[in-house]
Amino acid sequence: MAKVFFQGNESQTSGSLPKVGDALPDAVLVAGDLSEKKLSEYEGKRLVLNVFPSLDTDVCAKSVRAFNELAGSAENTAVLCISKDLPFAQQRFCAAEGIENVEALSAFRSDFGTAFGLTLDGTPLKELLARAVIVTDADHRVVHVELVEEITNEPDYSAAEQALS
Repeated sequence: MAKVFFQGNESQTSGSLPKVGDALPDAVLVAGDLSEKKLSEYEGKRLVLNVFPSLDTDVCAKSVRAFNELAGSAENTAVLCISKDLPFAQQRFCAAEGIENVEALSAFRSDFGTAFGLTLDGTPLKELLARAVIVTDADHRVVHVELVEEITNEPDYSAAEQALS
């Protein structure tokens, strides 16, 4: 478990996040067409996992926009924006915002949050995902992990970008 904060109030996550050097655990997520997507399907590509509670918040929406820009210039990299929002809501948001470089995936019927230690507990956002960024190399070894301590803060975009260089 990790300690995080929501609007200054202490909370926690379930389980443990992968650490730098670990092999990325596989997980099944849900794409916009309701098909299942495994992280292992991105074999040979670097991954950036932008994980957040919900697109219905300003900070989460900002992170998707920022990672969409990063994805436009990152070669051999899949940038995945992961939340428990329904795939329909994710698709609507991406279409309305012109988001085309990232892939939105839903954890609404997935054990992703548990497998990655990111399910929130002890907060009004219980069962949603904590804000985190995980970057891997092309062999899916973790090269960068950031669990954002205050959920209402944005992640460190430059640290994620540097992990790709």
